[in-house]
Amino acid sequence: MGTPEFAVPSLRALVAGGYNVVGVVTAPDKPAGRGRQLRESDVKTAARELGLPVLQPERLKAPEFVGALRALRPDLGIVIAFRMLPEVVPRLGTFNLHASLLPQYRGAAPINWAIINGERETGVTTFLLNHEIDKGAILAQTRLPILPQDNAGTLYEKLMTAGVA
Repeated sequence: MGTPEFAVPSLRALVAGGYNVVGVVTAPDKPAGRGRQLRESDVKTAARELGLPVLQPERLKAPEFVGALRALRPDLGIVIAFRMLPEVVPRLGTFNLHASLLPQYRGAAPINWAIINGERETGVTTFLLNHEIDKGAILAQTRLPILPQDNAGTLYEKLMTAGVA
């Protein structure tokens, strides 16, 4: 489950690794640009290219979405850059990939906050989801230096790639 480009390399790696991805949840298409044309998320584009079913709920607690999610019968949930999920817990649980070295920079914009606060190191954290935002048992962390020439864009690219490893 995810929406931005940040989640795409991980989705592609799961499929390339032979994992049975039963579906993808992403945000609904939204108007964008000067013409306000509907634009699909990067994750939806990748999922369609990979031939994966896509769910795009307006409300995550909507009964029809919860039913559709349950019908997919996922063994494991993987969340990357997405909102809090409804209480549909896959058999093996759900884990999240977050673009910081938790417990630092929980919530939105962790890459920006690391840069703003002059951090010399950041990374990605994989952790088990629980009922609190960006809290749960940490499974793995990959650390990366923040170089003097790095900005939010370059760091985003590095962390997006590190998240696949």
